[in-house]
Amino acid sequence: MATKQKSAWHCAECGHKQFKWSGQCSQCSQWNTLHEEVEIAANSRRFEAQAVAPSRPMRVKEVSLGETPRIQTQLPECDRLLGGGIVPGSLTLIGGDPGIGKSTLMLQISSSLAKQGLTVLYVCGEESIEQTTMRARRLNIDSDNLLLLSETNFSVIKAHIDQINPDILIVDSIQIVYKSEISSAPGSVSQVRETATEFMHLAKGRGIATFLIGHVTKSGEIAGPRVLEHLVDSVLYFEGDKQHNYRLIRIIKNRFGPTDEIAVFQMQSAGLIEVPNPSQIFLEERRKEVVGSTVIPAIEGTRAILIEAQALVTDTVFSAPSRRCTGLDQNRLALLLAVLEKRMGYQIHRCDVFVSIAGGMRILEPGIDLGVLLAVASSMRNRIIDAETTIVGEVGLGGEIRSVPRVESRLKEAINMGFQCCLIPKRNLKGLSEETRKKIKVVGIEFVEEAVDLLLQ
Repeated sequence: MATKQKSAWHCAECGHKQFKWSGQCSQCSQWNTLHEEVEIAANSRRFEAQAVAPSRPMRVKEVSLGETPRIQTQLPECDRLLGGGIVPGSLTLIGGDPGIGKSTLMLQISSSLAKQGLTVLYVCGEESIEQTTMRARRLNIDSDNLLLLSETNFSVIKAHIDQINPDILIVDSIQIVYKSEISSAPGSVSQVRETATEFMHLAKGRGIATFLIGHVTKSGEIAGPRVLEHLVDSVLYFEGDKQHNYRLIRIIKNRFGPTDEIAVFQMQSAGLIEVPNPSQIFLEERRKEVVGSTVIPAIEGTRAILIEAQALVTDTVFSAPSRRCTGLDQNRLALLLAVLEKRMGYQIHRCDVFVSIAGGMRILEPGIDLGVLLAVASSMRNRIIDAETTIVGEVGLGGEIRSVPRVESRLKEAINMGFQCCLIPKRNLKGLSEETRKKIKVVGIEFVEEAVDLLLQ
């Protein structure tokens, strides 16, 4: 008599399992995230790729550590994102909207690594080999060490890995790979969790640097259970609008280097081209004699980037004024408008306010507060802010300007781009080098009123 299959409910957010459905996950408190999955039969060995040799505990002093050689991709921006190059045996997840350039970037990296004599296995599960070859030839990619495999069954993929023993493995995408032992469809919580764990065992056990391309949901998050991001060593995420040529890649998790680093690429017919100076790109279309425009030196990871904040304030015809922003937090904008209205007496509650970070970047650091606030004030009063001045500072609820980190790096980037003056928090004046003071005029600001009076007289 056949054994009755048991099913359980798994949360798509946190991976929590429970045996009864409920509208809210009891672990992460998210609503409507539970999906029914058939329980996997208990076998002697659950994971095919798991190491056969048993592990044993070791003392810290017994572990011999040598300097791990990193694999250079020959793309300096990618190497910087990963902390100096690819670590053998690492597992990296790459996410982003459809058509934004994930497969294109991985093909370019595959070609560069294959030219170095490394064996690269590219599993193109969502496309046929012919379709992937067409893209590769459009990118002028032709190497004997780059192998393409159109397969979605994990057992078949593992058999080819056992035969080829590649140095680099790329899976496009993790949501299309499945294990036949699991009855649920590819892309389900169980399939993604199990196959990702299998690839983790392969990467760690055999020292294969593995890249997993992941889909995203309509809310912009990587699809699948949250455990997928916990399993991997690094998470790279594509940002930017597909309708524009520029792509931003942000690393939001990295066990081998710094996080929150960004790299900027330009999409061209020959593929993704690195942009070594993002500040120049973001400011190249800036018009200087325009109200409601400010330039802010922001910090992304370890890099300082100059961005332009634009604001438009107009009289509203509705009872509830509109507040719209692109590239910054909506709640942060509401706070800044309240401070500006309280400290300066502006009647902003009678106006529609629109704020945008030009270039498609999304900035979350509070160091852009003062620049955004002054852009709104400039549009409100219809006064132009000096085009050669940059502004940085965090704004408190009392209207005070709080200090920001790494002000020296911000000023150096402003100097390189030819700016003559910079408004910074007064507390940041301490410790500023004399060399920097000679190259750019630095003005310390303590309250919002001082900055508005200075720039919008």
